[in-house]
Formats: sequence, C-alpha cells, structure tokens
Amino acid sequence: MKLLVVGFGQCGGRIADEFARINERARSRRGVEIVTGAYAVNTDVTDLSGLSCIKSDYQHRILIGNRKTGGHGVGKINELGAEIAKKDSDKIIDAMKSTRHFYETDAFLLIAGAAGGTGSGAMPIIAQILKQRYQNKPTYTLIVLPFENEEKEEARTNFNTATCFKAAYPFSDAVFLIDNQRYIQKDSSLSNNVAAINKLIAEPFYDVLCAGEVKKAKQVGTRVLDGGDIIATLNGLTTLGYGVSQLPIIRLPFKQKRDFREKSTETHKGIQAMDQALSSLSIDCDLTHSFSALYLVSAPRSEMSMSLVSELSEYLSEIAPEATIRYGDYPRGETTIKVTTILSNLTRMDKIKQYYENTSLYIQKEKESRKSCEVGIKELIDAGAKVPSLIGDDDGH
Repeated sequence: MKLLVVGFGQCGGRIADEFARINERARSRRGVEIVTGAYAVNTDVTDLSGLSCIKSDYQHRILIGNRKTGGHGVGKINELGAEIAKKDSDKIIDAMKSTRHFYETDAFLLIAGAAGGTGSGAMPIIAQILKQRYQNKPTYTLIVLPFENEEKEEARTNFNTATCFKAAYPFSDAVFLIDNQRYIQKDSSLSNNVAAINKLIAEPFYDVLCAGEVKKAKQVGTRVLDGGDIIATLNGLTTLGYGVSQLPIIRLPFKQKRDFREKSTETHKGIQAMDQALSSLSIDCDLTHSFSALYLVSAPRSEMSMSLVSELSEYLSEIAPEATIRYGDYPRGETTIKVTTILSNLTRMDKIKQYYENTSLYIQKEKESRKSCEVGIKELIDAGAKVPSLIGDDDGH
C-alpha cells in the first residue's frame, strides 16, 4: 500500500519525516516504495529547517501564512492555524499533486499534534478539502495526543486537542490516535524522548505497507495483506501496535522436521509477539468495542504454519470478540517473529470524551476570566477619570 504523507506543525512534520525515512529503508532493503510523497507544512520556518529526510525544496517543506506570522508560528492559536490553511490551501494541494507518483497513491495520511496551533488548526482544513476532491481515495488522519504535563501546565492544550479531533473526524475515513504518554521514557532527555517516540509511531506501518508491494516470490506470503484489506479494515477511531519475538539464531541444517516441542515454541513466540503488539497499542482503549481488526505476522517462511496463524487469530478474537479480523503473512529472512496489529472501528474512547469535558470547563473559565478582566479594567479607568492627561482630552485640550 502506498501513502502520500503530509505532516502539519512541528509534531506532524517530524513524524512525516520518519515516514520519509522508512520509505528510504523500504526502497534500499526491500526494493519497494511505500510513500509516494512526504511533505511538511508549517507556519514556523525554523521547524521546517530541522527536518532531515523530507526534501528541502519549497514544494515539500511548505511555509504557509508567512505574511501574517513572519515565519514564527501561530503561538498555539489553532483558530489562526485554520484560517491560514484556508487561505493557503491551494499552495498545499498543488504541492501534493506535483508528486511524481500522485495517482499511484492508495490513500492520504495527514499527521498533526493535537495540542499545537498550526497542526491542530491546519490539518482538519486540508482533510476536508481532500475528502471533497478525491472521494475515491481514503483520507486518514493521525492525531498525536499531548503529554500529561502539557495538559496540566498549558490551559489551552485541552481546547486545541478537542477542537482538532472534532474538526478532523467527519472528514477522516479513519483516525489513528496516538497517546504520547504511552511512549514516554522518563529517564531520557526530552529530545531523545521525542525522537524515539516519532520512530515508534511510524514503525508499525512499515511491514503493513511493504507486505502488499513486494514483487520477489520468496517475499510474497500465502495470504497477502494488500491495500484492499487495509482499506476495508480502517474505519473511524483506530489504534495500532507491533511486537517482536526473537527466534533461535542457530538451527541445525539436518533437522528438517521439527518435533512437537519446536512447534510449540514457534506458536509461543508468535503469541508473545502478538501480546507485545496489543500491550503497546498507540492508545489505551477497550478493545471489546472494536469492530474491525487485522494483523500481519512477519517471520522466516520456515516458521510460518497454519497452527501459528490459527492461534494468533483465536487469540485476537478473544481480545476483540466483535471484530471482523483480517490477516496476512509476510515471509522475511530475519531471525524474529514480528506481529503488527491494527484495531479499528472503535466505538468507545473515554480519553476523547475527557478532552471534550475539560474543554467545556475551559471555555466557561475563559468567559469568566474575560468578564472579570473587563470589570477590572473599567474600575481602573474610572479611578483615573479625574487625573489630568498629558496628551489632552478628547477635545484636544
């Protein structure tokens, strides 16, 4: 499956940069293209300068709203980010259309951090335009939720997150929700944390996108998971994760037929990888409310078996009993079993409801604060009414 990826704001741009990186890896190691184009859109020129894999020309690193912001961002005011995106939307869409393999794109993936200004404001605007112009191509959004400390320290964070999600959801065929807090390593520096998190966000897409694009016979699975399967699975609120189990590095060449103990170990390693994938899902949620799911098992061809696939399917169906499950295998010459899992069509998401509730409280507090401020200013002006003015009164005296 081929994606056209656009990152908005600092967070979205950096994750889009990771997608450009995994596309380079897919091209060099597997001989396939999984990203037809990677773009970063921002109102801050410094953020665009900090990318490493997205092409550095103005058509791939797209600066918007320069006359209004002077290239210094929107200061977390996502209404301004949305306003700028509306005015500069043609600039963004034209750049996307200029990509060499635009019409080979299977779907659009738009990425933004929900707490920021440019990303949370601009991304829903472009999602709406793409959904209206290219109805035959799915539009997916990937929304990164803020860290807990951001929610506590920055009052506007909840407002931006709630308004971003509400605006993007109606125009998204699927919304990948990423909870930053689930990836954090508290003993690492902030820059190391952010870089590691961005890689972890992009990595689960790698095998899933590659599996349906490979052409070498030895890499084609018995049950190929292609773009059609992925598109049929993705709908509404979505989470994803992946897990890896290490296989024995050395196997005796004359042992062609493994005994029951080896077969049991193979299944155990697969379940272990599946369990890790489910434990590392991008957001904590009740999977019994998922109605669509898929998994991809990537392993040496010799390790693939119907019993392994059967066990993994049964395990996932126990976790998500209401979900229609699709699956695929992807033979790889590695010494691991890797399982990528996507659960979609989630009908319950308490974390989003919490953002809505917090935003309602925030709006009420803002109204009260504004009113209190206006009263205070009026009292101050009234107190100085009899003090002479150095610049004269309204009559010029």
